[in-house]
Amino acid sequence: MVLAEETAMSDSETDAFLGEMETGVLSLAKTDEPYAIPVSYGYDADERTVYLRLVSTPESEKRQFLASAPRARLVVYEEADGGTTYRSAVAAGTLEEIDPSTLSPEQITQYGRAKRPLFEIWGGSKRDLDIQLYALQPDELSGRHTEIDREE
Repeated sequence: MVLAEETAMSDSETDAFLGEMETGVLSLAKTDEPYAIPVSYGYDADERTVYLRLVSTPESEKRQFLASAPRARLVVYEEADGGTTYRSAVAAGTLEEIDPSTLSPEQITQYGRAKRPLFEIWGGSKRDLDIQLYALQPDELSGRHTEIDREE
């Protein structure tokens, strides 16, 4: 029998979790069509803001969803201790595109924490890629912690 104890994380626990993790899944929606992509991010716990550096081509599906100024949801999760501990956080709000010329040194640091993937797969030339900076200051932010007791 498997017993699970799930608890809400406090604001400080959620902030610490988001600060130590580097990747999650960003979900966007346009009318009734969903879109989700893996992303890396930087997190400022003092401002409770997620910083994203998103790369796309002008005709990409990602760009089409971003152009609609969508509500966004970032899901970050971790499995640890051989599958007996799970933590997750969900941040929901509207993505705001950031003009690079307006960045403060603190914001530049956060964007620097958004790691590049170890591999890249692009159908076209890298010359066609655009990098856009976004901030997500969630109007909903929650974290969960689950401990599982796997009795045999």
